[in-house]
Amino acid sequence: MTIRTRLTLLFTLLVATLLLVFCLSIYYFSSLHRKNEFYNRLKAEAYASVELLFGKETISPELFKLLDRNQITVLYAEEIIIYNYLNEIIYESGTDYLAVDNEILNQVRLEKEVYFKQGQREIAGIFYTDKYNRYVVFTSAIDKYGYSKQANLALILSVGWLVMVLVVFYAGRIFSFNALQPITRVIRQVAKITASNLNLRVEEGKNEDEIKQLANTFNEMLNRLEEAFRAQRSFISHASHELRTPLTAISGQIEVALLADQSVAEYKAVLTSLHEDTQDIIRLSNGLLSLAGLSTDTLLTRYTSLRLDELLWQARSELLGSHPDYTIRIRLPEMPEDDAALFINGNALLLKAVFINLMENGCKFSPKKQVKVELAFEPQAFRITFTDEGIGIVAEDLPHIFEPFFRAANVGTIPGHGIGLSLARRIIDLHQGSITIHSVLKQGTTIAIILPRHF
Repeated sequence: MTIRTRLTLLFTLLVATLLLVFCLSIYYFSSLHRKNEFYNRLKAEAYASVELLFGKETISPELFKLLDRNQITVLYAEEIIIYNYLNEIIYESGTDYLAVDNEILNQVRLEKEVYFKQGQREIAGIFYTDKYNRYVVFTSAIDKYGYSKQANLALILSVGWLVMVLVVFYAGRIFSFNALQPITRVIRQVAKITASNLNLRVEEGKNEDEIKQLANTFNEMLNRLEEAFRAQRSFISHASHELRTPLTAISGQIEVALLADQSVAEYKAVLTSLHEDTQDIIRLSNGLLSLAGLSTDTLLTRYTSLRLDELLWQARSELLGSHPDYTIRIRLPEMPEDDAALFINGNALLLKAVFINLMENGCKFSPKKQVKVELAFEPQAFRITFTDEGIGIVAEDLPHIFEPFFRAANVGTIPGHGIGLSLARRIIDLHQGSITIHSVLKQGTTIAIILPRHF
């Protein structure tokens, strides 16, 4: 069922229910009015009858019956019965429509006025007294014309309700069509957007309503998708280029080695060079796999409680194991009294990879091959700084330093692929932290990491 049909049916059901309650209320109050009006007529007939028959100025019962049968205002199937204090009938109109027992007579004497029904016949009983007599008068009749009006009113209300429901249904169709027209327009525009034309955007319109919010949200999503596609194409392009270079070198060395006979030492040199190129490809592949894996946030569920200072010492130990010529100094200016303040919630492998990368960069780009690491404790976070006295970074390159495969213009022949810092930033983002870099050309670089204690 479409939204348009659902809205139409809900709108019709709501209005139909309200109209039905309105019509039933009119019928109910009209029925009460008819009942009260007819009771007043019956009561008036009762008082008039007893006054004419037993009041100060009386007429004979025969004359009263004659007048009662021929008056214009006589009620349909009317019957009048008058009882004295001994429960004896002293007047009856003679139609024998009504049967009254002693219980009802006593009820009338107690309550003075009683109104009740026998089938379609409605009866009014009154207790009439004067100086000498006490009478119980019953007047009964069938409200033929009142019920006819009620039936006619019921028919009018039923037909009117049905007609109005049909009108509301078609009006609801038109209303829902106009209300959903902007969404239909958005759907048509979205259907035209494919992977090859992500530059298209949905028209937001001029009204400040939910449709504009929907279009604006979808356009923002398209911006993110377009950026993701652009980054993907850039990633594939850079990855292909970075892989092509060592593979071309390996292929060239193998071809040269096959052209002529060489000594064992020469073959060893070729194999050594091939091994270095192969290791370079492995490091690049690992970096690419890590970068691709982090983009899916699959490691978020592996967070545990870690002691940050121990993680820094572990990273230092592993890096010195492969580069014993590096110098890494770790400093903790203020150790907290409580060891619990050293713990952080995070992923040990990811954070250690960041620390190793930043330590290695500090040593690799520094002539003295050394880096200083400082761990500071802030009220709600840890601050870790990596400082070197290396070649620094050109100011124009700083805004791009965290982009995948980007390398500063002054790195020269220093090995690397431009993946490490982009990986570091992604990992720190996953830990809801921040990473900033400050560098002065030929003086050194300082990278600062802020990690929240809990998130």
